[in-house]
Amino acid sequence: MCAVCAKNQLKVKRLNERPAIFVSALRPGHPDFLDLPWAFPLEAWEGQCLRLESLPVGLSRHPVVFVNYDEGLYALKELPPELAEKEYALLRQMEEKRLPVVQAVGHLSLPEHSILITRYLDHSLPYRSLFLRQSLKSYRNSLLDAVASLLVQLHLAGVYWGDCSLSNALFRRDAGTLQAYLVDAETSEMHESISESLRQYELDVMEENISGSLADLAAMGALAADYPIFETGAYIRERYERLWAEINREEIVRKEETYRIQERIRALNNLGFSVDEVVLQAASEGEKLHMRATVTDRNFHKEILHSLTGLEAEEQQARKMMNEIQELRAHLANQHNRSTPVSVAAYQWLNQTYQPVLDSLQTHPAVAEPIELYCQILEHKWYLSEQAQEDVGHQKALADYLATILPRSQPDSPEFPVV
Repeated sequence: MCAVCAKNQLKVKRLNERPAIFVSALRPGHPDFLDLPWAFPLEAWEGQCLRLESLPVGLSRHPVVFVNYDEGLYALKELPPELAEKEYALLRQMEEKRLPVVQAVGHLSLPEHSILITRYLDHSLPYRSLFLRQSLKSYRNSLLDAVASLLVQLHLAGVYWGDCSLSNALFRRDAGTLQAYLVDAETSEMHESISESLRQYELDVMEENISGSLADLAAMGALAADYPIFETGAYIRERYERLWAEINREEIVRKEETYRIQERIRALNNLGFSVDEVVLQAASEGEKLHMRATVTDRNFHKEILHSLTGLEAEEQQARKMMNEIQELRAHLANQHNRSTPVSVAAYQWLNQTYQPVLDSLQTHPAVAEPIELYCQILEHKWYLSEQAQEDVGHQKALADYLATILPRSQPDSPEFPVV
């Protein structure tokens, strides 16, 4: 036997002699993962694991693999024990605060390291796809707004990300825009509230990381020669600061102007934020009040839609569909000459409008999740109606979309996640 073969045999023997794993934490409703080849490090699972899915992995400091179970796809990341436990706990806390993060499933302990397990984020896109695929070019500006919005949501909840970058986020399409999700919390911290100095430092790190990610894309030839690589991070920061200022803005109102309280709440709801409370304090001007709103999560419309229909949508998708439901409600009220409960309109919309469109899409190859496709058809319906100067209806819009838009939307490369 050659020396190399003998060395490899000895290595495999030592790996197989490793003690079995024990579960440190594992949430119910998921596999136990005990059938995976834990005698080998993740980097050596190729050829050892039948559940392994060969998916591209983004920039990561640690080995990552994907495994496929009946319950879904899962990402496994190899980490030092203290880091796996810390990141698992942080992701759980962020999830409890209803922040857009990947779902932490568990962490498993081995003799030399630990494994963090997260649920694969369905229908998600890595930032590289948005720049490398021409069919996704229209989403690039939305990506920058999505990063700014994610940072605002984290900071409102007292979360310091610590390593905000394009590589550490995934993106879901949301009615023509994007929603960003945090996928890496190794450097994150949870605070009661985030300090101004920590907030500004986070933005400094973000700008540097964004420039680095875009410089990598430029080196690959994925960006135009005049793409503003070093100005892009500053744009995200400016967008972040505008949104942060709007949410935390304090107004002075007269006591007879109480209607402005509802105006303020509606304005924040239109941004997608749920309002926890409005604080009113007497101002030094006498007959005036300081008004300050406290927001919670950015799930206002998606929670209303879910409560009425059971649909799980992103915020902008939910907002578009709730607008449809409210329009139908007004039509029914006018038709029957009486008030119509929103629950009645939602039920009729779900069964007579939304579901028939989805049923028609089942025979066509999906390029996005069903709700996003429905929102694209709504946008196409608006475009056709503008041209015709009348409401063309969902079925005509659907037929034209399938004939003219969907064929051009076929992906020019596979759509895969990163961790």
